[in-house]
Amino acid sequence: MLALAAAPGAPGGIELREVDEPRLRPGVVVVEVRASSLNRGECSALRTAEDGWRPGWDVSGVIAGAAPDGSSPPNGTRVVGWANGGGWAERVAVRSDHLAPIPKEMGFEVAATLPVAGLTAVGTLELGGPLAGKRVAITGAAGGVGRFAVQLAHAAGAHVTAVVGSPERGLGLPELGTDEVVIGLDPEGAAFDLLLESVGGASLAAALTRVSDRGIVVSFGNSSNEPTTFDARSFYRRGGPSLRGFFVTHELLEGQIGTAELARLVALVSSGRLRTEIDLQVPWTEAASAVAALLERRVRGKAVLTIGSR
Repeated sequence: MLALAAAPGAPGGIELREVDEPRLRPGVVVVEVRASSLNRGECSALRTAEDGWRPGWDVSGVIAGAAPDGSSPPNGTRVVGWANGGGWAERVAVRSDHLAPIPKEMGFEVAATLPVAGLTAVGTLELGGPLAGKRVAITGAAGGVGRFAVQLAHAAGAHVTAVVGSPERGLGLPELGTDEVVIGLDPEGAAFDLLLESVGGASLAAALTRVSDRGIVVSFGNSSNEPTTFDARSFYRRGGPSLRGFFVTHELLEGQIGTAELARLVALVSSGRLRTEIDLQVPWTEAASAVAALLERRVRGKAVLTIGSR
């Protein structure tokens, strides 16, 4: 079968290759992939990946091989799921507890946006507890995680501040539920009860000064690729603020998040209570251009590859 694999020296560092078929085993299905969305982590990894490494976490398609232990839906079921790599392929192995059925009315491209970005938004927000009446700040709010988090926090009754890198990146966020859009997170200003922080560097340092006395900063990314320096005394002397880490891959592999949360996201999208925003959709033969667009911050929302067309 065909799959996209790291190819140092090729345009964009990636190319289509013939690879081995995925294998069925207990608790694992084979999905015939129709669409896959891109995430910054896997696109960044392509820059230094060894030859043959295969990216791809977010997949949607049809079950072509049900789990032999009966733990999955039957063959032919339309599903969305998270693959532990290798999802930019014609077929991929997915754990039964990492997928959820999707209705026939939902396009594969829409479904493919949900796993990494949607599950990260759900998991980070849940660390803040009940959100009604709380002040929530979301850095990187123009990205895939950010746009889901904005909507979910607003629906939960929070006052939402979207933090973006430029005015252009903030377009459309008020329509999703932000109460205010700011350019960069200033270290001075009103306190927040929950800050979802994905930029790292100076942005994370500012979040640690803006968190309320009993608030929480959740770090789940470092798109700046910069270290963070901060005055620890200004943090701990306020009493009880917390710094938490969230890594969706760890949560999935440890069984802390999975089918139930994916099904919840599918239901929200199906009912119109959660919008998916695809800013770029291309066939997988144009993956290199999509990777470049994402890393150069030319994508607001999600970028999606349609799989199978040469």
